[in-house]
Amino acid sequence: MWPPIINVMNGAARKAARSLLHDFGEVEQLQVSRKGPADFVSEADRRAEQILKFELKKARPDFALLLEEEGFVGNENCVDRWIVDPLDGTTNFLHGIPHFAISIAHEHNGELEAGMIYDPCRDETFWAVKGSGCYLNNTRLRVSARSSLDTAILATGIPFIGRPGKEEILAALVPVMDQTAGLRRFGVASLDLAYVAAGRFDGYWEIGLSPWDVGAGILLVREAGGLVSEINGRNDPLNGGSILASNGLLFDQVGKMLREAIKV
Repeated sequence: MWPPIINVMNGAARKAARSLLHDFGEVEQLQVSRKGPADFVSEADRRAEQILKFELKKARPDFALLLEEEGFVGNENCVDRWIVDPLDGTTNFLHGIPHFAISIAHEHNGELEAGMIYDPCRDETFWAVKGSGCYLNNTRLRVSARSSLDTAILATGIPFIGRPGKEEILAALVPVMDQTAGLRRFGVASLDLAYVAAGRFDGYWEIGLSPWDVGAGILLVREAGGLVSEINGRNDPLNGGSILASNGLLFDQVGKMLREAIKV
């Protein structure tokens, strides 16, 4: 029995996912066209967001929403809001790469209370409620127990055209390659955080993110026993623009390595 708030998120995400998976099949065909699928993907993103907006508003009409495409919707004085990314991993989707997700978080009085990240291609639902642990479908999750950087796999995001953070990423690459077992860049911030919560990654960092990229994932990692902050050590990863997440054994080591390289 999942908590009611997670059932609401799950129902909305699965309806939006059906639309995304249908459109993803079309994208794979559009790859061979001269025009390419970019305009089609933009419409797919908006369709998924409208489905999520409708379903979440229907279930919780008093909640406000922070949506990636539409922005803030609702009463600005509302104490409850949904934070929604209808298609995290748009570039993967655009290229027919089956690695993308829907991310939904519930924030109450400025605190993250519940979160869910749904991977439609693998039918994996990562979810957490504050104080109740983190789960993959019905299985309890814990962050990894690795304590040495030389056995750790880290993940990050690499900025593309027009996005900030290129210098910081380049500065971090050498120490990360020198001191860890590997670095991964999968292109979906929400799933990177979910994978930290699941122990698949031992740590993750990125610069230049928005609340809808990380809202659900922050809570997942914390409820799985991990630690999350900004890279510079401040404690507002939801709004601060950078994020560092890891298990408790590696968190300080990864943070020190990154801060020395990036000079934040």
